[in-house]
Amino acid sequence: MKFDDAMLQRLEKLSMLKIEEGKRAEMIEELEKIVGFVDILGELDTENLDPSFSTLEGGTPMREDTPDENPEVREIILENAPKAKDDYFVVPSIIE
Repeated sequence: MKFDDAMLQRLEKLSMLKIEEGKRAEMIEELEKIVGFVDILGELDTENLDPSFSTLEGGTPMREDTPDENPEVREIILENAPKAKDDYFVVPSIIE
């Protein structure tokens, strides 16, 4: 897949990131490499593989699921968000 500046602008809008002008060409090249690698993975023959295969014998170890409610963490995360409102992230609409 070929990336161009228009595609990079769309990705910037969706991710709410701004890529510096001097790094745009490098970013396009890196994105093309990533997509090329994923295309190579699509060529793997996975027909006879069990989708529930795991390298962990006996499955995933379980742990107690206990919430850790620290209000400072929420505030710190939202301070670093490009846009936030009423304790939520504000993201661009992608469905017209």
